[in-house]
Amino acid sequence: MKILLVEDSYIERHKVGGYLADWGFDYVAVGSGTEAVKALEAPEPPNMALLDWMLPGLDGIDVCRRIRKLGARGPYIYTVMLTGKNRKQDLLLAMEAGADDYLSKPVDPSELRARIMAGKRILELQQSLRFAATHDFLTNLLNRSEILAALEKEYSRSGREGKPATLIMADIDHFKRINDSLGHAAGDEVLKEVARRLKADLRPYDVVGRYGGEEFLVILPGCDLTIGARRADEVRNLVTKDPIVTPSGTTSATVSMGVTVTSPARDHSVADLLHEADVSMYAAKKNGRNRVEVFSATARQSGAGQK
Repeated sequence: MKILLVEDSYIERHKVGGYLADWGFDYVAVGSGTEAVKALEAPEPPNMALLDWMLPGLDGIDVCRRIRKLGARGPYIYTVMLTGKNRKQDLLLAMEAGADDYLSKPVDPSELRARIMAGKRILELQQSLRFAATHDFLTNLLNRSEILAALEKEYSRSGREGKPATLIMADIDHFKRINDSLGHAAGDEVLKEVARRLKADLRPYDVVGRYGGEEFLVILPGCDLTIGARRADEVRNLVTKDPIVTPSGTTSATVSMGVTVTSPARDHSVADLLHEADVSMYAAKKNGRNRVEVFSATARQSGAGQK
């Protein structure tokens, strides 16, 4: 957790900063509301803000309101207002501006630490809930709605910047046979291990999610069709290479993959991309499984296959 300490008094900033350092917290300290907003708008903003009310430039209430606007489109920032104001209407004003907690000055170190620990628990719970809402519970990959949202975002970015992005649809071959022969617990282990292998060799900004059942989507920003097909085959080999140990015995898994790409020159939609990847994946099934097929007119004609 990273804490932003906003305090215009050098003495107070040094004193509270010393507490945070002694308690092992990562923090950055600034002396004005303007500096605070810059820190909050950085690519990796702090998780918590200890915010003085009286500040040069933007005051603490203004900064708190900015924090809440930022939180509407990014991670939540837990905010504790530190101030000598102690009237009830001041407390109400701070809370209405978006403060999560309120601590009167002079700051008592034990009370400050207690407030920080309470905020830390709330942030961890919120992070856990956010993960549960956006990820598939079995594979820990993005769930269907989130991977489709990621595809919409990448499709828009690709059109805006004129750069291609590869979409891969992968389906585990003969998955029903695994469930039938080894049981559903073994099938779950295969799903989890295939998911792990699918993302093991991806770049930090590549995206993978569970599309449904034993189907997965992989998005490779900046990859044209040739590079995307090569990367798909590398991932396919990684999935296939080693056996998978399950509670009911050792098995193996292969995947069939369909590959397509965004293109500013083509009149297509996200639904078209999904259809193209799906058609190509079924062509891979029809042509022998455990292979990669790139979208083409031939793949379209071969698209009616069986899993």
